[in-house]
Amino acid sequence: MNIHKLARTTPSSRGLIAARRESGVSEAVVAAHLGVDRKTVRKWTRRKREGGEAGLQDRSSRPRVSPNALAPEWRDAVDALRRLRFTQARIAEVLGLSKSRVQRNVAALGLARLSALEPPEPDNRYERKRPGELVHVDTKKLGRFYQPGHRVTGDRRTSGRLKGGKGWEYLHIAIDDRTRLAYAELLADEKGPTCAAFLRRAARFYARHGIRMQRVMSDNGCGYKNDFKDAVAALGAKHVPTRPYRPRTNGKAERFIQTLLRLWAYVRPYNSSDERAAALAPWMHWYNLQRPHGSLNGMSPRDALKQLRRDNVVGDHT
Repeated sequence: MNIHKLARTTPSSRGLIAARRESGVSEAVVAAHLGVDRKTVRKWTRRKREGGEAGLQDRSSRPRVSPNALAPEWRDAVDALRRLRFTQARIAEVLGLSKSRVQRNVAALGLARLSALEPPEPDNRYERKRPGELVHVDTKKLGRFYQPGHRVTGDRRTSGRLKGGKGWEYLHIAIDDRTRLAYAELLADEKGPTCAAFLRRAARFYARHGIRMQRVMSDNGCGYKNDFKDAVAALGAKHVPTRPYRPRTNGKAERFIQTLLRLWAYVRPYNSSDERAAALAPWMHWYNLQRPHGSLNGMSPRDALKQLRRDNVVGDHT
């Protein structure tokens, strides 16, 4: 039960009130000892006598009778029209009701947002069988700074002093779908030539681990157009763009970026963005070699790759 923070009594103290009265302690003494009104003592004593322990619980504040509530057939009509994607104003016009009344009933039905009318999308979970079959890439824009900001200090009063100076830097990441082996760099922009050059360096990183890129998945951003596609083709791989407006298609990259932000970018109050940048390489080393991964049965990406080699999954196909 959610007890209000200013409540003077709880089910435990209410039971104590009733018990003291039943033992013969006067109403005035009980009220004085517990700091409540005598009417409160009488109320909880009566509730305990009538309903036992259940009578000491809070009752619903909903009225027993709501004379102005819509009749069931009217509520059904509001429900039916809303499921036909009528706006709330249109429903009010068709049924001759006030907009506020329609809004209350639509909200009570859980249909205030049109998105509630859409069936939930099924989980888009998948995993390639071999390393290199699919590599996810993405970018994240991070602000440069020269002192800790409100995200780590919790103090927004200094945010004005952080403006007008340092600009942005862009985190580029690549992560293998099967092993979660990842590569990341902080670069000056997210333009096509920059993304293409990052991909070539990522390919060399994976090649050192015996992995050849076969497919590269990215969103439809400007950086992943002409130059990037040429770089993918030069590697002998295939470019796989995500579905428009469906970032979950590239979910492993999105999730890896969230892990980076939580455990690297915002894990402690860096004195500057340069100090944060210097911490990226050691963090990536820890992530790839030591951090246990839930989807890899507690193994690190490197250990998962070694396991696949022992199982002869990594070979000519990579």
